[in-house]
Amino acid sequence: MITLRWRLESREQPLRWGWLSAPLLAVLATIVLAAGLIAWSGAPVAQAYALMVQGAWGSTFAASETLTRATPLILTGLAAAVAFRARLFNIGAEGQLYLGAMAAVAVGGQQAGVPEFTGSAAWLSVWMVMAGAAAGALWLLGPTWLKTRLGVDEVVTTLLMNFIALLLVSMMLDGPMKDPMAMGWPQSVALWPELEFSRLLERSRVHSGLVGALLLALLLWVVDRYTTLGLGLRAVGASSSAASFAGLPVRRLTLVTALMSGALAGLAGVGEVAGRTSYLTLDMSPGYGYSGIVIAMLAGLHPLGVVASALFVASVLVGADSMSRALGVPTYLADVMVSLALLCMLVTQMFTRYRLRFLRRASSGAQP
Repeated sequence: MITLRWRLESREQPLRWGWLSAPLLAVLATIVLAAGLIAWSGAPVAQAYALMVQGAWGSTFAASETLTRATPLILTGLAAAVAFRARLFNIGAEGQLYLGAMAAVAVGGQQAGVPEFTGSAAWLSVWMVMAGAAAGALWLLGPTWLKTRLGVDEVVTTLLMNFIALLLVSMMLDGPMKDPMAMGWPQSVALWPELEFSRLLERSRVHSGLVGALLLALLLWVVDRYTTLGLGLRAVGASSSAASFAGLPVRRLTLVTALMSGALAGLAGVGEVAGRTSYLTLDMSPGYGYSGIVIAMLAGLHPLGVVASALFVASVLVGADSMSRALGVPTYLADVMVSLALLCMLVTQMFTRYRLRFLRRASSGAQP
């Protein structure tokens, strides 16, 4: 009798093209697995995927909606990628996004007692963006200090601070920042029209924040690849003890990482307020902060890969609405596909570093 067993063995070197093949295989596996769910719902798979692509990119309006959805996803994906690369597991981008949006409204909103807009719109817009970035950065600074000084797990603290941020925003929307003209609806006062981001396409919602997000992705890639700061952050992410032994200021680099990650998430909130809604509500984000984790992992924590991953996730989210209206497939399929993409990416990354070896062993025994 022959018994088959298997085990995982570490590769001497990771696969040469694993950084590119792993995301592509993860996306392909996601499409195949989601096809089974579509067929289970009774809809034709080919038509469903065709409608999804058409709903995301089939017209100028569809493409603009996809790009609008991708803008905050790029920023939250970059926030997660920067932090994770330095082994700072920031799960709090959702709360940092809301804090950034609230700070933007606090600086550039039509507050009570101000009869009209005065001053330079350009300077106030700069202050508004800086305030949003600072709010997100400072919100992550607390958990990072607890991690570096007391060894507190940042996964728990950043996750719990998301709920604290939402409660704080809710308190402000029912209090000092509440719009008196909202007829009791919990929303903030609107930004001055002069402070809203310009539109890239007429009669669309895609705004100049997309250009800023793309430039930040390029800047982060340059910093990561060609600067001593990027080298230090990669060293801390590879092994903090080895980096400390080599004389690198691990605590300082971790704090710098936290400031960068929180600022990027805060800028996502600024973009949503100044580029899309012009005011703050509790349902402004459908989970952009959490989706950013999936995007960062799907990109292999690469800043430029984050852009492609964000476009993929945005296409799924926008295209699923069109597919649902035409075929009656539940829109929750989009969330399932995003989750499947993360799981498939983890599996494919594992096989770029490990190989599956089957062992054949003969055993003797009396036959019944």
